[in-house]
Amino acid sequence: MKKLAWAPLGAVALAIAAIAPAQAADQKSVAVTAIVEHPALDAVRDGVKAALKAEGFEEGKNLKWQYQSAQGNPGTAAQIARKFVGDKPDAIVAIATPSAQAVVAATKTVPVVFSAVTDPVAAKLVPSWEPSKNNVTGVSDLLALDKQMELLKKVVPNAKRVGMVYNPGEANSAVVVKELKELLPKMGMTLVEAAAPRSVDVSSAARSLVGKADVIYTNTDNNVVSSYEALVKVGQDSKLPLVASDTDSVARGAVAALGINYRDLGEQTGRMVARILKGEKPGDIKTEVSSKMELHVNPGAAEKQGVKLSDELVKSAAKVIQ
Repeated sequence: MKKLAWAPLGAVALAIAAIAPAQAADQKSVAVTAIVEHPALDAVRDGVKAALKAEGFEEGKNLKWQYQSAQGNPGTAAQIARKFVGDKPDAIVAIATPSAQAVVAATKTVPVVFSAVTDPVAAKLVPSWEPSKNNVTGVSDLLALDKQMELLKKVVPNAKRVGMVYNPGEANSAVVVKELKELLPKMGMTLVEAAAPRSVDVSSAARSLVGKADVIYTNTDNNVVSSYEALVKVGQDSKLPLVASDTDSVARGAVAALGINYRDLGEQTGRMVARILKGEKPGDIKTEVSSKMELHVNPGAAEKQGVKLSDELVKSAAKVIQ
């Protein structure tokens, strides 16, 4: 009788033992890191997670998800990269150029998908815009600068001097500065630079532009975006309008932005990650660029910064911040 009583339990134990490895084999792991937390990069992270769920990879079911921010510190980004590589996930998602550079430097084997990187070739993440044939691919937030400057002229028609606060150590910003130096003279304007190597330098860098610039243009520099309110205060105090390339910055006080929807960028990235989880090799996947551009405007911010947006510009916007 005892043998009969214990037999079903033994069968259950064997069944559980047989199922457990199958579940472990089905589970995928994705490690996500960003250089800093701000609305645009947070939107990328959330978009990646949403796209993975839509593709059948859901945290708590068949996906192990972990996320860490470097809080703006490149040294911390390198530590996170090494930690994630040691965890041997199925893919690492690196959001923004400094984090992507840290992860790519840390592994030649773990699949890496970068996102929100302006120029991955200049940042030495991939050898070209074609499939890398190594362990790296991703999605760029490269913007057409000529269209950005056309918007700037619509906001400040008489602008001659374009101020830009940026971190010289951030590859994506250095690329934009180089390109603006070539582009602006063709449009009858010049670039006035103000370096902000740290987030805490953004306010003083912006103040240094007062009297030297007619308008401030902000790209997706992570120091600047993470401290955007400090820039807005200078803009309001000095009647120096801010034109951004990051649409999330408009709700924070920029006058206007023609940029990428970073939630969409994250979802595009997430779909790429899903392809890798399903068996594709990152080196066979070409680097992508987001093609969706949106105009956001903030008439209230414009008034506080000494300009008035034309009715035509406001009507053409995808989103008007009131």
